[in-house]
Amino acid sequence: MQEIKFNLNDEDVTVMIDPNETLLKVLRERLGLTGTKKGCEEGECGACTVILDSNPVNSCIIPAAKVNGKKVLTIEGLSKNGQLHPIQEAFVEAGAIQCGFCTPGVVLSAKAILDKYDDPDEETIKDELAGHLCRCTGYLQFFDAIQLAVKKLKHFK
Repeated sequence: MQEIKFNLNDEDVTVMIDPNETLLKVLRERLGLTGTKKGCEEGECGACTVILDSNPVNSCIIPAAKVNGKKVLTIEGLSKNGQLHPIQEAFVEAGAIQCGFCTPGVVLSAKAILDKYDDPDEETIKDELAGHLCRCTGYLQFFDAIQLAVKKLKHFK
């Protein structure tokens, strides 16, 4: 077993891990944060996306030991004081949630997109979301939600 310390959703945490564990497993099984979904476990579907030091990553292929000393944001850390983040509100309003399995990863990627671009065009959004698979074919709603989130964030800041 190995101890790691990192910032998780704006709180410092210390956890004992097996050196072979993935970040996904630590988040879900050791820390009880099940909003990060377990999909393909090969880094192909995007369901397990979290933000690691400002970058969206597939937590299923990141060794947990690699987050030692870093900052991780999961879907549970996006809302504050029981209030949805404007990006989450935009996804609800645009009907971009459907079955919900891929939603946490897509929402976190949307946050990373909007942290990087003030007003991304549809092509940029498509490129940035390319690593996400949605069985419900909610892609058009994702684009609508991100464009709505741009407007909401201007009022949020």
